This record gives sequence, C-alpha cells and structure tokens, in this order.
Amino acid sequence: MKLSVLMPVYNEQASVDRALKQALAVEYPCDVEFVVVDDGSTDGTAAELDAFTDERLRVVHHPSNRGKGAAIRTAADAATGDYVVILDADLEYDPADIPALVKPVLEGRATVVYGNRQFGSHTAYSFWYVLGNKGVTLAANIIFNSYISDVETCFKLMPLDLYRRLDVRSTGFGMEAEVTGKLLRRRLRPYEIPISYRARSREEGKKITAWDGVEALAILVRERVRRLPAERDQASGDRRP
Repeated sequence: MKLSVLMPVYNEQASVDRALKQALAVEYPCDVEFVVVDDGSTDGTAAELDAFTDERLRVVHHPSNRGKGAAIRTAADAATGDYVVILDADLEYDPADIPALVKPVLEGRATVVYGNRQFGSHTAYSFWYVLGNKGVTLAANIIFNSYISDVETCFKLMPLDLYRRLDVRSTGFGMEAEVTGKLLRRRLRPYEIPISYRARSREEGKKITAWDGVEALAILVRERVRRLPAERDQASGDRRP
C-alpha cells in the first residue's frame, strides 16, 4: 500500500514549515508521498514550500486562490498512491495520528476511515464553533440515517480511486460535507478513530466561518436528494419501450 498525503495550503507562512516537518518525521506503516498544493498564497508560503528537498514531497502551485476543495482536487489528480488522506497545514491536526487511520485498512477492517476529533476546553476554538460542527453532524445523521461522529473532520482516508469517483465539485470548505454526503449516499459508513485536535483562533489565522456551516447543510441536503449515476441509468432504462 502507498499512501498519498494531500495538503492544501493558503497563506500559511507561519505554520507550513513546521507542519510539513512534523508530517515528514512520522514513521508510517506503508510507503508515503506528500502532494502539497499552494493555493495562490500571497505571503511567503510558496517560498517556504519550494525550499523543501525531501524526495517524497511534490509541490504544485495554483496561480490564484481557488479554495480548499479545488486544491485537494488538484492534489488528488497528481497523487500516485493507493489511498489518500487530507492534512491541513495549520497545525490543528497531528500527523502522528495518521498511522492509526491506516491500521484498520492494512488489517482489512475498513476501506474509509475518519479521524474523530475530541473537543475539549483547551482544544476548541469557541462554543459556537463546536456547536456548529455538532449541528452539521447531527443534520447529516438525520438526513442519511447514519451515526457518524464528525462530518467536518479533515482526516478522511479512503482509496484514491474512490475519492476521484466521488467527483467532488465544491471548491471551498463545503468539500468536507460533499465528501461525507456522497459516501453516506453510497452506504459507505466511515470507520472512526479518535484523534487529537487543537483549534487555532482567528488571530492565528482560522478561516472557516458560520456561512461555511450553512453551506455544508445545503450540500448535505443536495447530496441526499441527488440520484447516483447508476440510479439515473436504471430510471432511463425503465422508461425505454
């Protein structure tokens, strides 16, 4: 098994060097590559990335900012692994948790694995942030009759070909809800692993807003009512004379 770690980066000069060094230092239980997409950063992020010489690392530059979902799509297109996992460059997630996500796949117990964040007083950005996250997760469980713990987690591990087949079109943070909605719509329930988490503040550069939560709800509803390609083909066939 080869794992591709997909890292979207936008204006993270203060954290990207440390984030990448932490990720590269982890002992992974399989072959690994890192595909980093600089999403049109306007600070010194691009220079920080180009300074790395690790042979496991590939850097792709977007000429302008297109959003997290678009950056991950570019990274997935460039990836060569069997599986992919997403890792942000903001130091909120610990790459040392990634081997635990890989373990149930290697043991044949799971195909899709999510990292379930453990919110606490020292890890949460704010009460409203946690409440919004739990609200979106509750909505997903009601809409899809599931019991997932964290829709918006960054740590989503799955086969590369599956991610490509999901055909994620959301260019911003809405891609998190779209991925989950499309998995649940296909009755693919993620295997969940507890992970560590430390949310940063607005002053430290946190970008997600309440509007992203509203967008996530709309995307979940959209994915629930949208028919899968196979269902559309079947419906067309049923109408044929």
